[in-house]
Amino acid sequence: MQGAGKALHELLVSAQRRGCLTAGVYESAKLMNVDPDNVAFCVLATDEEDEGDIALQIHFTLIQAFCCENDIDIVRVNDVAKLETIVGPGEESGEPRDLHCILITTSSEDGWKDQALEKLNSFCEERRSVNDWVPTITLPE
Repeated sequence: MQGAGKALHELLVSAQRRGCLTAGVYESAKLMNVDPDNVAFCVLATDEEDEGDIALQIHFTLIQAFCCENDIDIVRVNDVAKLETIVGPGEESGEPRDLHCILITTSSEDGWKDQALEKLNSFCEERRSVNDWVPTITLPE
């Protein structure tokens, strides 16, 4: 489990650098609708106060269904603050951005292969073999 957290951290940093990271529930849903073939990985994140947000939980259910239908690996993270330290705040506005859903994209012609993504794909495959379809990952400190 610790190795998966480290791999997720590496993947987020790498994807951010390459411009292959989409953050936000709305932005992610738009991307999945327009270009689902290039979505390689999905991260759903909540904090304790988000657990009672019914609208967010409905969005998560729809995103999870889409990911399962399109063979996109998906994990949960229970610490939005740690995610923000990894991917940073919003662009120019300086406002905190929505990190409840993060998509990692690749393009077929790019040929980008990320070892962290491969580790996470293997981790998700292992978890599915024990009926854990959306495993929770703890990010390293």
